[in-house]
Amino acid sequence: SVCPKSLWPAVKAMLHSVYDQPDADAVHAQYDRLLDYVDGKLTAAFEHLDAARADVLAFTSFPEGLWQQIWSNNPNERLNREIRRRTDSVGIFPNRDAITRLVGAVLAEQTDEWAEGRRYLGLDILAKSRLALVPDTRTEVEETALALSA
Repeated sequence: SVCPKSLWPAVKAMLHSVYDQPDADAVHAQYDRLLDYVDGKLTAAFEHLDAARADVLAFTSFPEGLWQQIWSNNPNERLNREIRRRTDSVGIFPNRDAITRLVGAVLAEQTDEWAEGRRYLGLDILAKSRLALVPDTRTEVEETALALSA
């Protein structure tokens, strides 16, 4: 929303190149290059990307085997397509409860698939991700709360 349409392809290519890096250091270095690229041309985009840095690069704190699954929304898109396909085949629903039952059935089916072992994220990779240390942010939250109450 802060980038002119004429520069969307270039900024999008640079942003996608961040995700194509082999390790966390390269990801952060490429993100710095993206910020350098938009700094002089797109001040609003620079501020937006700089403020979102922690959120955009959060995937790097997980093992590299999980990166693609974390930044991808393919499971959500696949589930939405299945819900759309089934609701389109029914056409018109008599009431809200009918559509809730149908969507609930699709979600229950998805849960069964995950429970039976066809998982988007394997248990071995999830177990490795639990071994990664998460930074303690309690002190930051407490300091912010104290500053706001003062």
